[in-house]
Amino acid sequence: MSDLSPEPGVSEGVVAMGESPPADQSSSPASDEVGGPVQERVQFAATSERGHEDASPIAPARSEDGSDGDADPGAVMGPASEVMGPASEPTEAPQGVGGRPLPRVIAIANQKGGVGKTTTTVNMGAALAELDHRTLVVDLDPQGNATTGLGINYRTLDHTMYDVLLHDVPMEDCIEPTEVRNLFVAPASLDLAGAEIELVPSFSRESRLKRALAEIIDDYDYVLVDCPPSLGLLTVNGLVAATEVMVPIQCEYYALEGLAQLTRNVDLVRTNLNPELEISGIVMVMYDSRTRLAEQVVSEVRGHFGAKVCRNMIPRNIRLSEAPSFGQPITTFDPSSRGAVAYRELAREVSSGS
Repeated sequence: MSDLSPEPGVSEGVVAMGESPPADQSSSPASDEVGGPVQERVQFAATSERGHEDASPIAPARSEDGSDGDADPGAVMGPASEVMGPASEPTEAPQGVGGRPLPRVIAIANQKGGVGKTTTTVNMGAALAELDHRTLVVDLDPQGNATTGLGINYRTLDHTMYDVLLHDVPMEDCIEPTEVRNLFVAPASLDLAGAEIELVPSFSRESRLKRALAEIIDDYDYVLVDCPPSLGLLTVNGLVAATEVMVPIQCEYYALEGLAQLTRNVDLVRTNLNPELEISGIVMVMYDSRTRLAEQVVSEVRGHFGAKVCRNMIPRNIRLSEAPSFGQPITTFDPSSRGAVAYRELAREVSSGS
């Protein structure tokens, strides 16, 4: 697992990533044996914290008088099994990951890039909108893929999430409607690339998104926050504003490497900044039923994380890759495709557990 340290100069309020034990170089990159390297990855995700005590904590939130809160900034997360529940004990979730009161703010997060965060955010948001839920997609990624994927050109806009986070522009002045009924987007721009540094001296920098959402949260049933592939201040803002985290995991060999670090940092945010935060769902994406490796990864993840893993998986589907170039979610670009059907089923599971 690569060292994912925060950008230089962002030392406080940002999760510093510790180096994980190197993978066994003698093992083959992909094995179809049950109990082979994939199982070792899952076991590492559950146990690596025990040998890691050097991860820098997230700075505690500051009170209005500028003093630090009572949370211990040096708290280090315990094993992943304490967050997700031990693998041997079934988690009570008869309705999957749904059945929660509205409105819900869900951060789609994974510090590993290319695992389908934006694809899941955009298409699950569109599917929720089809179910008559007013849904807002908040794009916190400087690449702005969720914005362009919903047909919005940020270059023509007066305000984006950069202005909301840095210049205290009201959230309602930033939100744009999309071509999908009930679906709205708070767009990102390339200016967000510098926000990590610009937020450092800001007061209460970790909760700026939470304060902005508080003004409009009652207007929506779901708010989906598309977090960047990092654990910097933008992602921390997304985690502080959310009550739930949904983690997309690619059904491939390296996808599990960062899972232990992600669960550790979610726990640190919960301890120091957001007591309501929890990992509500793990979504298996880019699933290819033709390979034994995909089956093995799914089996191992379900075996350890139990009911936290969504029942519906997202298959590899070329139409999912083509839809963003047309500025449309898959539900309108190709409503009958396997990808559209999968995201509709996932949206039903998330919303009602059906």
